[in-house]
Amino acid sequence: MKKETLLQLHNVSVHYGGVKALDGVDISLDEAEIVALMGPNGAGKSTILKTIFGLAPIHSGKVLWHEKEIMPISYEIVQRGIAFVPQGRRVFGPLTVEENLEIGGFIVSDKKELRRRIAEVMETFPILKQKRKSKAGTLSGGQQQMLALARGLMTDPKVLLLDEPSLGLAPKMVKEVFAEIKEVNEKHRTAIMVVEHNIKSLLNIANRGYVLDKGKVVTKGGSQKLIESRSWENGFTVTTTSFTH
Repeated sequence: MKKETLLQLHNVSVHYGGVKALDGVDISLDEAEIVALMGPNGAGKSTILKTIFGLAPIHSGKVLWHEKEIMPISYEIVQRGIAFVPQGRRVFGPLTVEENLEIGGFIVSDKKELRRRIAEVMETFPILKQKRKSKAGTLSGGQQQMLALARGLMTDPKVLLLDEPSLGLAPKMVKEVFAEIKEVNEKHRTAIMVVEHNIKSLLNIANRGYVLDKGKVVTKGGSQKLIESRSWENGFTVTTTSFTH
């Protein structure tokens, strides 16, 4: 049975001043899949997520949601079922874990439903349940990243956009964070688009991906195909051992 295509960028270009951040990009995300966005610094990976979420100006091209063109405006994108977790583990340090999750569920007006969602994400992230009354600023880097992910899930999104979820984390925590991302995908059937420099961890969980360079897609395909293609430029490399896809 063919999966439904949830999200598409069709021939999208984004300009910042005279710089082409994206140049005629075509990408898609199907229901319940994980798609990797890879490439060297400045390739346009994060710009793709910002474009989808209405944070980057589209010069030309279209964004499609369920095959219908939309104009990305952040609050409308959230209501459509798309959540964005930016890089940098942006949590509200002075607030508790639970209060951070409440803020994440800002579109939920029913208090009973809000409590249900908090309980649900805490089941997915047990460490957050243990630390629900702790100030977010006292959590470790990995725990703060899990809180950022959990907060993104509070809107019950169909699509989750993740920007560098492993940034600054120790190797052990990187493994745990990617395991949680995979669990979210499988448990909630959430489609996930991930920008990431940690290629090994990402391709171990991704279904397929796109390699970008200078604002263009230079390679795309299944995880194993990407590893074998060797389309890595500007010092952007990957070791091809121990991959399963």
